[in-house]
Order: sequence, then C-alpha cells, then structure tokens
Amino acid sequence: MTVDRGAPGHRHGATAARGRLAIAFGITSAILVVEVVGAVLTDSLALLVDAGHMLTDAGGLLVALVAAQLVLRPPSRRRTWGLLRLEVLAAGAQATILLLVGAFALVNGAFRLADPPEVHAQGLLVFGAVGLLGNVASLVVLVGGRKHSLNLRAAFLEVVNDALGSVAVIVSAVVVATTGWMRADAVAGMLISLLIIPRAVVIMREAGSVLLESVPAELDLTDIRRHLLSMPHVLEVHDLHVSRIDTGTPVLTAHVVVERGCFDDGHATQILQELQDCVTEHFPLPVEHSTFQLEPPGHRDGEGHVHS
Repeated sequence: MTVDRGAPGHRHGATAARGRLAIAFGITSAILVVEVVGAVLTDSLALLVDAGHMLTDAGGLLVALVAAQLVLRPPSRRRTWGLLRLEVLAAGAQATILLLVGAFALVNGAFRLADPPEVHAQGLLVFGAVGLLGNVASLVVLVGGRKHSLNLRAAFLEVVNDALGSVAVIVSAVVVATTGWMRADAVAGMLISLLIIPRAVVIMREAGSVLLESVPAELDLTDIRRHLLSMPHVLEVHDLHVSRIDTGTPVLTAHVVVERGCFDDGHATQILQELQDCVTEHFPLPVEHSTFQLEPPGHRDGEGHVHS
C-alpha cells in the first residue's frame, strides 16, 4: 500500500515574498544610481565597491523577484513540483556573483593601498549616508519574511552587508576628512569585500545542500527512524529518504514493514495515518509531504536494490 500526502500550499507565502522583493529591488536600484554618481564624483574605491555590491544585489533581487513569480506557476505533467526549486537556483546565482565581486574588491583594494588616489571626503560622507538610509528601509521591508524562504534570506543578508558597507564608507569618509589618510578608503573597500565573501559561501552551501537533496539540518534521520520503529505493528523501516524541494517543502519517503495481519484486518489504514501524523507533529521541521509504502514481511526480498 502506497499513499502520498499532499504538498502544502505555497501561494500566499510566495506572493508575500514577491511583494517584499519588489519593494527592496526598487530601493536598491535607486541607491545604486546614487552611489555610481557618488563614486564618479568622489573617486572613492569604498563607494565604487559598494556600488558594485549594490549592482549585484539589484541583479540578485531581480532574479529573486522573477523566481518568486515563477514559483507561483502550478505543477504540470512534466514538472510535478512546478518551479519551486527556482528559489534555490536564484539564491545560488546571487551567492556566486557576490563571491566574484568580493574577490575583485580585495584585489583592487590591494592596488589602491599601494597607490592611493585623492578622495573627496565630504561627498563620500553624503553618499554613504544616503546609501545607509536606503539600506535600512530595505531591511525593514525584508525582515519579516527572511525565515520563510532561502531567496528572501539571501536578499536580506545582501542588504545587511550593504548597510555595513555604507557604514564602512561613512567611517572612511570621516577618517579621510579628519586625518587626510587616503588609504582609509581602500581599507574600507577591502573590509566590505571581506563581509561579502563569507556570506556568499554560506548561501552557496545552503543552496547546494538543497540541490544535493541532503537531509534538512533541522531533522535527524536516525531520530525519525527510531520514532517510526517505535510505533505499534511496525517491524522495519528501509529506503528512508528526507530532503527539500525548496526552503519550505521538506519531503519524506519510506518503505515500512508491518505485521502481515494488519493487511487482513484493515489496520493498515490506521497505521498509515499514524505514520503521517508522526512525521508532521514530532519533529522541529514538520514534514507535511510524506509518502509511505506499507509492506508485509518478506516483500523486501523481491525489491532488488534496497537502501537501508
């Protein structure tokens, strides 16, 4: 007996994510234009790097926005999960771009340390303050949804580092204005890049974990197996797999061997409901989409390859 528990609805969450991303994209694009103008006027590496960071963030937010729209498409005969995994692919793309930007900023900063250009501190301070205000506005928009989507989490972390980058720009402007030490701008640019790289690696690792269908960090496969085996009439559990389709869709499949008499007296249906309730209610991450194949003793011997 094989029964599939239906997937939960994602439409409301995806629609909310799309709205948040659209607002954040608009704010980020406006800041980008301001910082590009400021970098040209002040000849600041810190502001240029932050503008480059904002460019990748704007592009990443646009990709995330498109992905948030596409995941609303219903499943089809060829794509039974719809386009839910685009969220993960979009986050991975954002992280890759951020990693490249961070590496470029480090190299460029090293050259500027050796030969620092003239930096206009007052203009740098103004543009840094404008950028920081915009970043704070984007954070307010994204903060409420960051736990529900890897896409939104990636976007939120991008804006956090944008805000930190704007702070670094402001500090470098103050240092240049008060001490005349032009290398402060290059140091600030390199610090911004050091903020970018670790974040990019974290997001790439999370996206890769989903794409490789790893067990979600919130769940322990051994603990799940133990719970299932502790249920009445369950004799064995094999071919147990747990993974994610996207951030909010954990899925579980398992072959469960039960006593032969359960198929004769109709008790198998009750066992199936208890198995589904178990994985939905007993673990930190509820698994609402579960597929259990109930088997009598000895059925496993004819299945060929079996994953323990």
